[in-house]
Amino acid sequence: MSDTTNPPSRKPSNSNFSSGPCAKRPGWTLPALEGAVLGRSHRSRPAKAKLKEAIELTRSVLGIPADYRIGIVPGSDTGAVEMALWGLLGPRGVDLLAWDSFGQDWVTDVTSQLKLDDRRVFQAPYGELPDLSQTDADRDIIFTWNGTTSGVRVPDADWISDSRKGLTICDATSAAFAMKLPWQKLDVTTWSWQKVLGGEGAHGIIVLSPRALTRLVDHTPRWPMPKIFRMVARGAVNEGIFEGETINTPSMLVVEDAIDGLKWAQSIGGLPALVERCEGNLALVTEWQRKSSWCDFLAVQPEIRSCTSICLKIGDPQIAYEEQAHFVKKMVDLLDRNGVAYDIAAYRSAPPGLRIWAGATVMKDDLSILLEWLDFAYSEARRGNSHA
Repeated sequence: MSDTTNPPSRKPSNSNFSSGPCAKRPGWTLPALEGAVLGRSHRSRPAKAKLKEAIELTRSVLGIPADYRIGIVPGSDTGAVEMALWGLLGPRGVDLLAWDSFGQDWVTDVTSQLKLDDRRVFQAPYGELPDLSQTDADRDIIFTWNGTTSGVRVPDADWISDSRKGLTICDATSAAFAMKLPWQKLDVTTWSWQKVLGGEGAHGIIVLSPRALTRLVDHTPRWPMPKIFRMVARGAVNEGIFEGETINTPSMLVVEDAIDGLKWAQSIGGLPALVERCEGNLALVTEWQRKSSWCDFLAVQPEIRSCTSICLKIGDPQIAYEEQAHFVKKMVDLLDRNGVAYDIAAYRSAPPGLRIWAGATVMKDDLSILLEWLDFAYSEARRGNSHA
């Protein structure tokens, strides 16, 4: 454990540890966007070429099968998930898995908005997973691969049947580019550029398997479909969406930034290198936490701990639970004032604690320095002092 009587002598070179939007890639500067197609229609040939490039780079980096469709859609990851729920659900019963706030959002949508009667909900408190084996391969399954607000991920996809009749709809926004996704197990997968790639917000990605594409055409939802959710036109899949013809007007600055992030991912070794960086960051925090006298992981089981959205809690028994929110606030305020770490308080509906983004754009040296400061901030909060 580091000396906690004085502030550490170093500060991170990048103090952005927010879980979204996340830190930009190492070395990023504004000139990275100079190639953006600005002042042109997003349906112009140069703009569509950029959108298509982003799709092709995504397929290349993640190893997405050739017969899966990749689309750039409005509304960030949330919009992408909503497109899937509104466009695909109905023909079969639905199993919903929820262990963080966003998983609970999908439960709310299916229950209160779409009002599907044949639904089963399997929930777990923050820091835990529900029993995944309870799901039924004959039903559609909706789940998050990595709970961004709980720091909990599924350890594997062995619980998903290869001979399933239903579709799997996976919110992978804080998992894509950080964890190896088994595409043969996933029929709909969504994320946003603002997570592991460090991109900007407002745009989502949706990936559809051949089985999901068949459902799109064969199934007509019984509810009205808003324009931004429509992936079918005149009885056929709107292939233009998956070729760069977006449903609504995208920001070409954001697209250029995504291309930059994808090219950076390629330059460092692709998905294996991205995964290695994320797992290395988790290993660093794990080793620090093992020696800590005051900090615990929110997820008790090591095999389900996230390597991107690392959620920590106060493990000091001398600090009562009802006092922890105020205690954490003092720590977070100290780190913010000192320019050490921004936006690392736990999600508003999660238990009191810290949430540190440790995705591929976060440098291990910066994370190591932050951990020293966490020990100092904890000691200062215990003493009831502030440090300018």
